[in-house]
Amino acid sequence: MGPTLKTLEQVDKGQSNVDGLYAKVLDFLPYVTLALALGLSLMFSDLAEADRTAVLVLSASAAVWVLLLFTLIPPVLPLPQVRMTVYFVGLSAFGAVLMQFDMLFFIFVVTGFFHAGLLRPRWMIVVGIGISSIVVNSTILEEATAAGYTLFAVVVLVQTSAISFGFLLNERMERLRSQREEAFAAREAALQENAGLHMQLLTQAREAGVLDERQRMAREIHDTVAQGLAGIIAQLQAVDATDDDAQRRRHLDSAVDLARESLAEARRTVQAIGPPTLDTAQLPEALAEVSAKWAAAHEVPVELVTTGEARPMHPEVEVTLLRVTQEALTNAAKHARAGRVGITLSYMEDELALDVRDDGVGFTPGKAKPGAKGGYGLAAMRQRVSRLAGSLSIESEPGRGTVVSAIVPAVQGVPDAA
Repeated sequence: MGPTLKTLEQVDKGQSNVDGLYAKVLDFLPYVTLALALGLSLMFSDLAEADRTAVLVLSASAAVWVLLLFTLIPPVLPLPQVRMTVYFVGLSAFGAVLMQFDMLFFIFVVTGFFHAGLLRPRWMIVVGIGISSIVVNSTILEEATAAGYTLFAVVVLVQTSAISFGFLLNERMERLRSQREEAFAAREAALQENAGLHMQLLTQAREAGVLDERQRMAREIHDTVAQGLAGIIAQLQAVDATDDDAQRRRHLDSAVDLARESLAEARRTVQAIGPPTLDTAQLPEALAEVSAKWAAAHEVPVELVTTGEARPMHPEVEVTLLRVTQEALTNAAKHARAGRVGITLSYMEDELALDVRDDGVGFTPGKAKPGAKGGYGLAAMRQRVSRLAGSLSIESEPGRGTVVSAIVPAVQGVPDAA
């Protein structure tokens, strides 16, 4: 298995650990280098008794200086500029004086290269590194010759430039890292806000869908069931109004036919109230079931193709695409006189696309009127899709079939609240 990508929190935690370790190193470094230099001096340097005493006193004083002006500073960044400047000057002075007694104390002076990075503003970092370099390399000037001065200047210049470049480059990288983290955090916040807006949009779409469903059912009942019942009543009244057996039989037969048609319409309306196939299956399986039933009922072959990686979507997204498919198939059955229908469901990273194609008679979309050629159905599909911030397009020409295309955001499904 390949390496897993670290999350932003893991990266921040790792960086925090590194920063904490470096801060501890800076805290203990002056004491460690001072103790090491003092120990080596006492063991290997041939100092007079007075000089040894002076070295011990100066070393103790340097340790107290570091304790009071650096170690006891509250660990809050940025550190106080004036206090850090005074501390650094004193640190360098102690190092320079101790090196007059024994050059081994250059080990202690090396601390200045690290602590110079805490100076502010940035030009003070270069100055601090330059001071430490001068003190460390001061032994070169023991022989006051032109070559010695030249070597000293070159060494100080190169050393100061190299170390300063490293510090400033590291600061630049640190700023870029902080900016990158801020950008990532802003992007994450935007994604979360976008997800919240999507959920709000879906909630509004669901509420609007309920109202649309009620209006649709009212229209369906009025246009089919209610009119059918009115026709049955009219036929039955006509039976009472005539004594002719042939006329009575004709009116009764018409009433029976109207009752059957009304019952069929009522069943169709009830079945369209909710998509039960989505209760136990994902959208591709639900589309397969709906298209198979439609193909069997109308004896028209339907080819269903799914592209991309199918994954659970928010119920409102799946219901919307299922309704679009049902409405497109209903229009194909009523008006298209198609010989073949094709359905394509495409899962993309941020969107879902649905295409329903037929090879029927087609029509001119701009001229479709409500109640004709599926005009009400096309309007309902557009309303459903637009409520999800999606888009619906109808491509058709007389004699060249019809393509219904819907694109909606790929909002992932969320678990139901307990």
